[in-house]
Amino acid sequence: MVSLLRRAAIAYLLAAAVLARVAPAEEPAGSWAETVKFPANEKPVKLFNGKNLDGWEGHEKWFSVHDGIIVAKNSKENAPKVSTYLFSKKKYKNFRLLFEGKLVESGMHSGVAIWGKQFDKDGETHSYQGHLVMFPAGWGFYDLYRRNMIYADKDGAAQKADNKGGWNKIEILAQAPRIQLAVNGKKVTDWTDPKPELCGDGPLGLQLHSNNVAQEVHFRGLVIAEEPGDALITVENK
Repeated sequence: MVSLLRRAAIAYLLAAAVLARVAPAEEPAGSWAETVKFPANEKPVKLFNGKNLDGWEGHEKWFSVHDGIIVAKNSKENAPKVSTYLFSKKKYKNFRLLFEGKLVESGMHSGVAIWGKQFDKDGETHSYQGHLVMFPAGWGFYDLYRRNMIYADKDGAAQKADNKGGWNKIEILAQAPRIQLAVNGKKVTDWTDPKPELCGDGPLGLQLHSNNVAQEVHFRGLVIAEEPGDALITVENK
């Protein structure tokens, strides 16, 4: 009897080990950005504590925190008529930002707005005028309420790197007026704005796009270093 129980226990342990190898636990929220090694002369800071929106401001009806994730979400009946943003209370100009973004519902893009200001548009007090680094649909750069589309993913580099339907690991290296972008370990953009006068310091803005359908976007990680070096640090050498 003891021998049978021992054999059963061994079989159970072996099966559990196989399952653990086949289906590993999901990566903890925000772990990627927080474990990337920054250059020694840079001082990375967590912009999001994983618990609440301290250090940020926006409409609570559209932005909240769940399980270590910033959730931007609306229903069809409660959709923003003008794109709305969650703003960092601190302003930035030259920085390296690492985060993960995921489009959960609807095909409308989101993005991170930089180099601009909080903007009142048609009564929406939390809109943004400035540059938008778009993801994960319609990858490119958009100049909100000024020049419109200023850089498109013409060669499809970002589309090829896109983890469609899943988390995208994103590095934004902003050194006004230059923006470099890496997506899931691939360098996809290196662009310099011909109008440097439009590239001043401003809050970061996490976008929930205007829409008339239900939509949901997730952000996690959000680690930033100011006055960075000029090389991307998440690009895989392959």
